[in-house]
Amino acid sequence: MQKILIVDDDDAMRGMVKMRLADTYQTIDTGNPVQALELALEHKPAAILLDLMMPNCSGFELCQSFHNLSYTARIPIFVVSGESAGKYREYMSNLGAAGYFEKPINFAELKTRLAQEIKASRAERRTSVRVRMKMVLKLKGTDQSGRSFEQLTTTENVSAGGFLSPLPIALPENATLQVFLSGAGGDRYAGKVHVVRREAPDTPWQKYAFRFTERTAEWILQG
Repeated sequence: MQKILIVDDDDAMRGMVKMRLADTYQTIDTGNPVQALELALEHKPAAILLDLMMPNCSGFELCQSFHNLSYTARIPIFVVSGESAGKYREYMSNLGAAGYFEKPINFAELKTRLAQEIKASRAERRTSVRVRMKMVLKLKGTDQSGRSFEQLTTTENVSAGGFLSPLPIALPENATLQVFLSGAGGDRYAGKVHVVRREAPDTPWQKYAFRFTERTAEWILQG
């Protein structure tokens, strides 16, 4: 069984989540957010379920720490909180969270999203090594409504085969975009990518995983 790390200072909530996931996952849990980093490094869980409002260290800080550490950066993090999704979903997505679930939890949906993210995360680990490197990109393509667009964005998660990036545009499934490295010297064509995964679909800035179908020598990583 794959491991799931549950971080929540509510003992009853941790117990309920463990019980509801017990048929699918091995769970490790803690009510101490400081201990959560140690457990993540020790057990290397397939995903993390994270409460927001905890003593000593908030879920906001912890999510950012998980996302910034090379050993935990690729672990999908799902916020499970009594706080409104409309208030914090976009902010947590920008900190690296893969999804946001309000309490009471829709466990059927949670299990579906966990399975999707774990599968995608394992596929990415198999195909390419990701590097934390901030880059400014220009993406050109057609949105879900069929309108052409050019959009500047950034990425801090790149590999020879692709990158993760937020985009305030809804893209059709398997959309193909042109990618340019944007800088003081102008835009340099890096190739074409297609969408392989979308995170936080209900937020203004959706996060996409892109994979190259055509890549030039301008791309920062070659493999």
